[in-house]
Amino acid sequence: MLIGRKKEIKTLEKVYQSSNAEFIVLYGRRRIGKTFLIRAFFNQQDCLFFQSTGLQNGALKKQLLHFAEAISQLFTHGVQIKTPSSWEEAFRTLNQFIENQVNNKKVVVFMDEIPWMATAKSGFLEALDYYWNHYWSAKTNFILVVCGSSASWLIKNIIYNKGGLHNRCTCEMKLAPFSLEETHLYLTHRTIHLSKSHVLELYMALGGIPYYLNYVEKSLSAAENIQNIFFARNAPLRDEFQKLFNSLFHEASNYIELIKLIAKKKEGMSRAEIESLSKLSPGGGRLTDRLNNLVQTHFIDVYIPWEKQRGEYFKVIDEFCLFYIYWLFSNKSKQLPEHYWLKQIEKPIYHVWAGYAFEAICYKHTNHIVQALNIKTAENIASWRLVTRKKEQKGAQIDLLIDRSDDAITLCEIKYTDKIFIIDKSYAEALKSKIKVFKEHTHTNKHIFLAIISANGLKQNDYSKELVSNVVTLDDFFHS
Repeated sequence: MLIGRKKEIKTLEKVYQSSNAEFIVLYGRRRIGKTFLIRAFFNQQDCLFFQSTGLQNGALKKQLLHFAEAISQLFTHGVQIKTPSSWEEAFRTLNQFIENQVNNKKVVVFMDEIPWMATAKSGFLEALDYYWNHYWSAKTNFILVVCGSSASWLIKNIIYNKGGLHNRCTCEMKLAPFSLEETHLYLTHRTIHLSKSHVLELYMALGGIPYYLNYVEKSLSAAENIQNIFFARNAPLRDEFQKLFNSLFHEASNYIELIKLIAKKKEGMSRAEIESLSKLSPGGGRLTDRLNNLVQTHFIDVYIPWEKQRGEYFKVIDEFCLFYIYWLFSNKSKQLPEHYWLKQIEKPIYHVWAGYAFEAICYKHTNHIVQALNIKTAENIASWRLVTRKKEQKGAQIDLLIDRSDDAITLCEIKYTDKIFIIDKSYAEALKSKIKVFKEHTHTNKHIFLAIISANGLKQNDYSKELVSNVVTLDDFFHS
């Protein structure tokens, strides 16, 4: 059962019902469920389903052997066929078996992790180009699905291919992590009935990655699950960060250093700051490529602050990465106490991390926030930050800003606390100062509304009544 993938299922259903040949490009980070989605959907259909998977760091001969094995399993009842000597021969053999089918079933060819198949000088792309353009694209009952965890590779080499595959993709699918609501549905389907606050706590550590969520046990609290998944002896995700980056990127250590650098500032880091602090020179495109690759794999996000025409900022938005950077890098080689995670909850660093992680979650759920605020006129959703160099000037930061077409702006203050949030006198003065600075430096004439996004709500008092127009709580993130 494909819980949490309604949109993707509708897309696949539309493609399957098409009377034309279809070329699907599916990408998304590792462990997100791409293979499971394709297998589960097409195994429910009355079709001929062929799958071959690339082998990471596999030599051409071994890749071709595995491809031949996949052909044998589907067409010759497991009797091994001769291993082809090239990708052209491999596709010729596959095409011959497809042509020999006497029924008129829909044919689905699924090539998983093709960046691993298409190694340098392998001839894979040239062969795929030839067989798609000369044979498969002319069929009315043919679906080709190519898939991979390296989004940048697929975009460059398939979607924006400059050769024979140019403009051949008929359906582009980018598989994103589960939302909080989808995570809740997924856990409930596994008969794991946790409160929304416990689901949020798990999400702040694991993100919406189905593979990671499979390690959640129904008899344990969120904190106990996190302890077992990351910090216990033989914890399944103790070394996952390194494995994840090694599977996605060449020179993975450089990507790790880059994301650790960006994670140092929760508000994000400008391109200029990254250039000055990283080991990469701004010229040559290496930094640009790596930043783009991290964006495409959902690890970081890129934005231009409100009312600026230029100047990109990058911030880490992947919950698993944030968790690992904060809690595992300095501890991964240590033998930790039995209840290590439970003892961290009262420490200051826990609240710093939790605030950062909750803010990242809010950025992924802006549609829920806009809906909860009942805003029908949102034009631009961004953040705003003023850094001053003079001591007498006050800086300010707006966590989330919703610029509206009805002559208003909603400023959102994001707060993660394990209890109901309270605005006291000093915090009220800080909010007033922030709004004043924002008005003075942006010269906006729009009406300003202030909204509080607080996981556990906001206590009503004189300060909240005076300042706050709307409150968004955790419940609002669990609605479609």
